[in-house]
Amino acid sequence: MTRHQLAENLYVAMDSLRARPGRSFLTLLGIVIGVAAVITVAALIEGLNRDIVSRVQRLGSKVFFVGRFPAGVSPDQWTEEIRRRKDIDVSYARAIRRNAPKVEYVSVFADHSFVFGYSNEVRYRNESVTNFFLRGVDEEFDDALPMASVEQGRFITDADNNRARPVAVIGLGIAQGLFPQLDPIGRTVRLNGLPFEVIGVLQNDDGLFGGPGLNDFVLIPYGTFAKLYPEVEMHYMAASVADTAHLDEAVDQVVATLRRLRGVPPQAENDFEVTLPDFLEDLWSQLTGTLFLLTFAVSSIALLVGGIGVMNVMLVSVTERTKEIGIRKAVGARKQDIRAQFLIEALAQTVVGGLIGIAVGAGASWGISALIPTFSAHVSIFWLVVGAAVSAIVGLFFGYYPASRAAQLDAIECLHYE
Repeated sequence: MTRHQLAENLYVAMDSLRARPGRSFLTLLGIVIGVAAVITVAALIEGLNRDIVSRVQRLGSKVFFVGRFPAGVSPDQWTEEIRRRKDIDVSYARAIRRNAPKVEYVSVFADHSFVFGYSNEVRYRNESVTNFFLRGVDEEFDDALPMASVEQGRFITDADNNRARPVAVIGLGIAQGLFPQLDPIGRTVRLNGLPFEVIGVLQNDDGLFGGPGLNDFVLIPYGTFAKLYPEVEMHYMAASVADTAHLDEAVDQVVATLRRLRGVPPQAENDFEVTLPDFLEDLWSQLTGTLFLLTFAVSSIALLVGGIGVMNVMLVSVTERTKEIGIRKAVGARKQDIRAQFLIEALAQTVVGGLIGIAVGAGASWGISALIPTFSAHVSIFWLVVGAAVSAIVGLFFGYYPASRAAQLDAIECLHYE
C-alpha cells in the first residue's frame, strides 16, 4: 500500500466518523471507557507507589520491627497459638544491646490509641485534640526511627524515662491545634487529665493516604507510660543497623536473643514476629495487584463491548458500501487492498476512541488528585503507549472479520447490489 492510499483510507475513515457522529460516539464509548479506566487507575497507582517508596525511604531501610503479632494480618486470622504468645518485655532491649552487636539502636514502645479501643484527649486552655496516638517511647526511639526527629525543642532523654517524668513530645498537627499562635515549648497541657510539659515538637509527617502520621502522635517517656497504663500489654521494638549490609545479620542476632529469652525450643517456630523495612512495599504491591486485576477485568469487558460495536458498525459499513467495493474491484483493487481499507477504518476508529480515553483517564486522575490531595497521580508515558496500543489491537482484532468479508465479495455481485 502506497502512502497516498494510506492517506486516502485514513481520510475515508475519519469522514465516516464525522458523517455519523451519534453512531460513532456509541461505537467508541466502550473503547473510551475501557482505556480511560486503565489510564486512571494506572496513574493513581503509579502516584501512590511513589508515595509508598518515599515513605519507606523516610522510615529507613535500616530499621526492622519486632512484635507479638504479625503485621498486616487481621486479628480475625490469628491462630490460637498467636493469641497465646507472651508480650514483648522491656528487658529484651537491654539483652539485645548486649548480645546483638550488629544492632546500632533498639527501642521499646507501646501505644494507647483509639485503634485498640482507648480514648485520649490533650487540652490546653480552651483548645483540645482527641483521637490521636499516645505512644510511650524510650530515649533511643528517635535514633532508631530518624523520621521521629524533633523540629523544635528536644526529645525524651534517659533521665525522663527512668524518672517517669510527665513530659511530652507532640506532633506538628497537635501543636497547631493546641497552640495556633503560641510557642508550645515549655507549655503545660492536660493529657488525659494529667499535667504534662511539652518539651518538643516532631517534624512534619502527614501520614500515608490520609491516615495518621507523626503529626497525630503524642510521645511520652516509656517509664511514664508503663506507670499510667499498665493494662496495655502490646509492646513493640524498633531496631536499626548502621549499615544495611548488616541487616540480615542483625535480624539473626535479635531472633537468636529473643528465642533464648522466651524459651523457644530449638525446632519450634518463633513466638514473635519480625517485620522488615520492605513490608509496606510488599503489602502495597499485593493491594495494587488485586486492584489492577479488578480494573483490568472491568476494562476488558468495556473493550470487548467496544470491539463488538466496532465490528458491527464495520459490517454495516461493508453492506452500505457494497457498490463502492464493486467499483474499486472493477478498476483493479485487489483483495488485500479492500481488506487494508476496512482494517484501517476500524483501526482509525478505535485509535480515536483510545486517544479520547487517554485524555479522559488523565483528566480524571488529575481531577481526583486535585479533589483529594492524598491521592497523587502520575500519568506515565508507558501507560499512554499501552492505552494507544490496546485500542489499536482491539481495532485490528474486531475489524479483521468485516474487512475480510468485504475483500471476499464478488465484484459483479457488488455492482448489481441495490
